[in-house]
Amino acid sequence: MVSNEPDINLGTVKGRRILDRVEGFASSVGPETSFTGVMGGAGHCIVYGRVEGDCDIDGTLVIAEGGRWIGGIVANNMLIAGRVEGSLMARETMEIISTARIRGTLTSRLIAIAEGAVHEGELQMSDVTRFANRRAAESVG
Repeated sequence: MVSNEPDINLGTVKGRRILDRVEGFASSVGPETSFTGVMGGAGHCIVYGRVEGDCDIDGTLVIAEGGRWIGGIVANNMLIAGRVEGSLMARETMEIISTARIRGTLTSRLIAIAEGAVHEGELQMSDVTRFANRRAAESVG
């Protein structure tokens, strides 16, 4: 039986720089769920399913492995492990995990991109950090 659950449960596992500051998610899009429209508001949001549309979130947005977003994204912080087509603008920090596949413009004060992540498009930032994803290996062992 094939599982639709992501390999990394970003909703409950700490040890990601951005998730260390998240105490819970105000909203979520489940693995078998799709949403089309405009999303906005305060609080953290996690996407395991598919979203088509734009958002402006006063909080952290997580697109989990297996999640997909088509459209423009604005949030305070972002952690991307899934697929995105569109522009992403993080007011503070953006972390892109090795499973991420992004086509579009990335804009943030600080962007961290894991080895293995794929990005096609422009980068606009103050600081770029490339890192090996050692935190995932440490939490497994």
